[in-house]
Order: sequence, then C-alpha cells, then structure tokens
Amino acid sequence: MAIWLVSAAVLIASLLMTWVLRRYALSRSLMDIPNVRSSHSVPTPRGGGVAIVLTYLVALVFVAINGLVSWSTSWPLLGAGVLVAIVGFLDDHGHIAARWRLLAHFSAAALALFCIGGLPTIKLIGFELNLGWLGHLLAILYLVWMLNLYNFMDGIDGIASIEAVCACAGACLVYWLTGHQDLIFAPMLLAVAVTGFLFWNFPPARIFMGDAGSGFLGIVIGVLSLQAAWAAAEMLWAWMILLGVFIVDATFTLGRRLLRGDKVYEAHRSHAYQYASRQAGRHLPVTLAVAAINLLWLLPIAVGVGMGLDGLLGLLLAYAPLVLLAIKFHAGELEKAG
Repeated sequence: MAIWLVSAAVLIASLLMTWVLRRYALSRSLMDIPNVRSSHSVPTPRGGGVAIVLTYLVALVFVAINGLVSWSTSWPLLGAGVLVAIVGFLDDHGHIAARWRLLAHFSAAALALFCIGGLPTIKLIGFELNLGWLGHLLAILYLVWMLNLYNFMDGIDGIASIEAVCACAGACLVYWLTGHQDLIFAPMLLAVAVTGFLFWNFPPARIFMGDAGSGFLGIVIGVLSLQAAWAAAEMLWAWMILLGVFIVDATFTLGRRLLRGDKVYEAHRSHAYQYASRQAGRHLPVTLAVAAINLLWLLPIAVGVGMGLDGLLGLLLAYAPLVLLAIKFHAGELEKAG
C-alpha cells in the first residue's frame, strides 16, 4: 500500500513543480526560441524536466530508507542521475562546451557501472557470454549513447515523456509477468514522475523538458536496464526492445550523418520523427503514433522475450519495421530547401 501512496505523492509533486518551473521560466524569460533547426514555431518555456529529476530522486531516497527499494539499486541511479542533471541544468541556463559535457557523461556512466558491478553475463542465441572488460567498456558506451540519444529524440511535444512512460510501464509489466516484482518500484516511480510533467508537455506543450530532464531520463533508463540484466539476462533485451523507437531513429540518423561527413554534434532536424511531424503539420499524431508502436508492437515482443523468446530474435523482429519507418521518413537525410 505504501508504494501507491508514494506514487500518488510523486505524481502530484511533479505536476505542481512543473507548474512552478513554468512560472519561473516565464518570469526569467528562459524560453526556447524557434530557429531553422527547431521543430516548434512558438517560443516556449524550457527546463521543466527538473521537476522529474527532483521528484524522482526524493522518492527514490524515501523508498530506499523505507526498504521498498534497496540502496544498491538506488545509489547508481542517484549518483549518475544527479551528475547528468546538474550538467544539463547548467547547459540549459548557459552553455557548456561539448567536450566537458561528454566528460561528465562518461564519468556518470562509469560511476553507475562501478556501483552496479559492471556488465552482467549476456544471453546470445542460447549461449551465455561474459565479455569481461570489453563488456564493461561496451556498457559505458551504451549508457552514454542512451543519455545522448534521449536528448536528440526530445524534439517534439510529448515524445520523450511518452517514450519514458511507455518503456518504464512496459518493463514493470514484464517484471510482474515473469516473477521479478522486486524490480518494479524504481521504473514505476520514474513513469509516475514523468506523467506529472507530461500533463504540461503534452501537445501542444506549455513547457519543454530541457537537457537536464532528457539527459537524466536517458542515463536513468539505461542504468535501470543494466540493473535488470543482473536479475535476469533477458531483461536487457526486453528493455532495448521497449526503447526501440528511440534507439532505431537516433542510431539510424546518426549513422547516415556520420557517413555523409556531417558535424554530428551540431543541431539538426533530420530524425524520422521530425520529418514525420513536419509531414503531419503538427506534433500530436507523431507522439500518439510512438505510443501506439510502443504498446501494440514493442511491448508484446518484450513480454515474449521475458517469457522465453530468444532476445536477439525478438530484437530483430521488433526493429525490422522500425528501420523501414526510419527509411520511409528519411531519417538522417538532408532536408531539401524550400
């Protein structure tokens, strides 16, 4: 019963704190001004993701103190999350050079991985693989990529919030169906914290998340997926399937831009979801489509993996139509003038 009371408190706190942050941003003119790289056309307050950060971290400490979530689960989320959120907050209010942001991101990923105990054994086509130090390096790269791709994909109203809620709620369902109820609380509280913010971020958005929020979600979700893999190796596959929309669009877009020789650290609007929103003429249909793909396509496959379907096979099945959608919506292609 206590966890439901905590969840209700987190939802209300996130909802109210986002309202406060919106008023603060308006009073201080902390606005996201549209430019040629933007997917929006109206100046909008930014920095609302701080509400997600604060409510989730406070809730995490509370449930750890009360024994609902172990401290071994909480410390990696707290340490990496705080570091990434602080860097994102400072970048939202000024500018931090890319090299320093990346240094902070790798430091946060390494800290989280140290607390977790490294990359666990991976199941691949029926075999269990312990990759040793190579696995730890790959895990750090995975966390840094999750952090940054979440930032890249936070480009239209509601999409980053919807993805986090669907992925975390989906993971909770997989945990429940497969007997890993002890893993449910941490992602459930994150989904609740994001839902409070989503009320203000749903299209048309009245406040944007900002780098503090998007980077925080990326690193925390990445850490949650690795922690789940320690409980059951197939859970990492399940998380990667649940996050398929973001992983495929961001990775496909980055790959095309790298092959073309673009400066990948520069802002752009060539993701598939950005092309789709311009084609639709508004953000809502694309955000709802992402929710539908998550719930009707990716979630059933993730459940299947949790219940015995080979992880790699499930991933390939889940990603195949997403790659086709990325191609259909010109992910990574240069935007034509006019």
